[in-house]
Amino acid sequence: MTSTTRFFGCGTALATPFAADGSVDERALRALVDWQIAEGVHFLVPCGSTGEAATMTVAEQRRVVEIVADQTRGRVPVAAGAGSNDTRKAIALSKEMCAAGATHLLHVSPMYNKPPQRGIIAHFRAIADAVDTPTIVYNVPGRTGSNIEARTTLALAEIPSIIAVKEASGNLGQIMEIIRERPERFSVLSGDDALTLAVMAAGGDGIISVVSNVTPGKMARLVDCCRAGDFAGARALHEQLSPWMRAAFIESNPIPVKAALAMLGRAGNVVRLPLVPLRDELSADVRAALVTAGALA
Repeated sequence: MTSTTRFFGCGTALATPFAADGSVDERALRALVDWQIAEGVHFLVPCGSTGEAATMTVAEQRRVVEIVADQTRGRVPVAAGAGSNDTRKAIALSKEMCAAGATHLLHVSPMYNKPPQRGIIAHFRAIADAVDTPTIVYNVPGRTGSNIEARTTLALAEIPSIIAVKEASGNLGQIMEIIRERPERFSVLSGDDALTLAVMAAGGDGIISVVSNVTPGKMARLVDCCRAGDFAGARALHEQLSPWMRAAFIESNPIPVKAALAMLGRAGNVVRLPLVPLRDELSADVRAALVTAGALA
């Protein structure tokens, strides 16, 4: 949730439920939003990687954010994915997401064309000049093919509308450098579920989580424990969730999450090509992890 100083908490990188014909399942999406909020998640992040935005039309992305914003009814912030490796498209998509009701934006570093660090800065500065909505920078080298270096993130943190970074580099040294040298108002959010405890122990502010699609209450409590200084409680939750944190990435995200949501009866096990459903032989691993996490009996 937002505060006068920093954006913090457990935000769910929402999966997008699809019907059997591949269209957006609006009823399941609304129910997922209500469940997430009831379980204590602090903010929602539709249309990111987990939401399969890469295979959505702009109209579909806008509709998903409209649904999430409408169903949320101001109870928690909605940070909509609006990233593109074409800066003009990123600006246009940002405006669409804001018109759809997003309170914040999530912008991934440009993928595939791999700009140098000064190009990354120019990209985000152009977005900030065009749209003043609070923006979270997303660093995920495993998907983009390039890292946002700590110095670059710290330069971006000086732009008033850039309020946070979702750090999924897996590089704790880099993350700790950002935490140590950031402006007071700037948030550092883990982009890796398994590193949430470590990042928050180092002074980070929360997580944009994949696993909280399925275990929202426990991930929200893990973050709350860290914020309260109860690291023993946070460790206990982390240990219970660790098998699910591993299983959630047993194949490319969100393939295992979609399978898990289907096991819980909350969404169909439908992904869009080129993603394909979870391999049958991996289903038992996901189910066992959900039992350990207390998500399934």
